[in-house]
Amino acid sequence: MGNGIFEPEFLKRLERLSINMEKLTAAGSGGLRKSRAKGNSVEFSDFREYAYGDDLRRVDWNAYGRFEKLFVKLFMEERETMVNIFLDCSKSMDFGTPKKSVMGIQLAAVIAFLALNNMDRLCINLLNNDTVISSNVLGGRGQFDRCAAFLDKIRFEGTTNMDKAIKMKKFGGRGLSLVISDFFTQGSLEDLMKYFMFYKQDIVLLHVLSPQEINPELQGQIRLKDSETGEMVDVDLTPSIYDKYRQTLNNFISSLKEIAKKYGGTYVTISSGDSLEKVLFEDMITTQIIK
Repeated sequence: MGNGIFEPEFLKRLERLSINMEKLTAAGSGGLRKSRAKGNSVEFSDFREYAYGDDLRRVDWNAYGRFEKLFVKLFMEERETMVNIFLDCSKSMDFGTPKKSVMGIQLAAVIAFLALNNMDRLCINLLNNDTVISSNVLGGRGQFDRCAAFLDKIRFEGTTNMDKAIKMKKFGGRGLSLVISDFFTQGSLEDLMKYFMFYKQDIVLLHVLSPQEINPELQGQIRLKDSETGEMVDVDLTPSIYDKYRQTLNNFISSLKEIAKKYGGTYVTISSGDSLEKVLFEDMITTQIIK
């Protein structure tokens, strides 16, 4: 992906991780996860088309003889989770040093890698303005290159109405939905959470903020420009203004935590200034999103 996050040593550590479905489904609607004992059940459940990286021992060669296509057998104990990643691609995500957009892409890539490595089904959804652009549904360890190619084409521009954009997405059934965003968005987040719940989605909100947003260091009389709308605001950054800003930010974070809790979801604040290792091996393990 050209960003070095999948260097051999980091990849070895990453391969030991997995998405903590048991924790996430316990918090949410429940019932999505397969047993840890893969392939031991003798109770046949379904087929799906073979994806590069699947175990050839699971191929149904009789089906291949009939249809000239490769199909993989699934059993009752190994129902696959459908993992949807929603990445906010608005202009505000391209702010900060380091940029929130870089952290967002890295998080999407890591979650995609973990899902594919665990033989789950994956779809990446890019949110911009009122629209959603979705990748193909991917499955199997060998599909990560296609995922990386999809993420490499992202441009961060415009605004995002997350509620409208995600409601364009049609879910085929129960699954796990992870939203990566700064949540500076139009539309009702509460309505969005209800939409997720209606489609039996277990929800993870990954709230990405820049160091400059978490702890701004500007001083004096300045003119601020909204990166998405172009609106200008003149501000005199006095100590009282800083106090109001911090209180507003804390209230914003608290409201996101509360709405995630209300709908059985999981929330975590992430700084784009932190290393990816810190975010994964401290923040996301501590909140039990991954294990």
